[in-house]
Amino acid sequence: MRFNRTLLSTALVVIALVVQVSVLARLQLPGAVPDLLLLVVLGLAFVYGHVAGALIGFGAGLLADLAPPADHAAGRYALVLCVIGYCAGLARPDNGRLKSAFVPMAAVVAAAIGSTLLYALVGALVGDTAARHVGLGSLLFTAAVYDLLLAPFTVPLIMALARRTENDPLSESSSGGDMAAGWLSSGTGLRIGGPRGGLRLKAARSRAARAGRIKGVKRL
Repeated sequence: MRFNRTLLSTALVVIALVVQVSVLARLQLPGAVPDLLLLVVLGLAFVYGHVAGALIGFGAGLLADLAPPADHAAGRYALVLCVIGYCAGLARPDNGRLKSAFVPMAAVVAAAIGSTLLYALVGALVGDTAARHVGLGSLLFTAAVYDLLLAPFTVPLIMALARRTENDPLSESSSGGDMAAGWLSSGTGLRIGGPRGGLRLKAARSRAARAGRIKGVKRL
């Protein structure tokens, strides 16, 4: 990833993690906790693509695994967000702009349910039973509802910020080259030689124009 992508992604992930740990986790909502970190990964993956989405998801999940008060095995949530970021990046359009709100909202619901199921599956594989007393059905429903309610206020803003880092100098130079090629093909921007060559070219054009006018008079 380029430096501007890395800088923006790191800042958004750190801010989301701090807000989630210090604010959202203390709301004492029934069931799951609103996952702001998941929404950040989704918004960045929608713009940057599946490879960057997987890398951002892994880094964000690893920070969540190590940040207190984490009560699960390290690397568990990193794997979950890595898979979610990769899958979300596959839904990225060519220009990084989603034409309909249905696609990101459906992706948010699918990511909330998929991340909860994958988190529970990885926990079962590693023998982590810290959240076994909470019903899985309740977790799935509340995770989808909370993330869906939070998504309209976060995902569009994150995508807008991510698109501002997508300034491709190659495309700008190619557009400048196309403009220059258009000028050269039209002949209006053609310059031959130095200043003397330009004066000679103008003198030759003036003589040709005069000759044309003289010939026109003779024809009349």
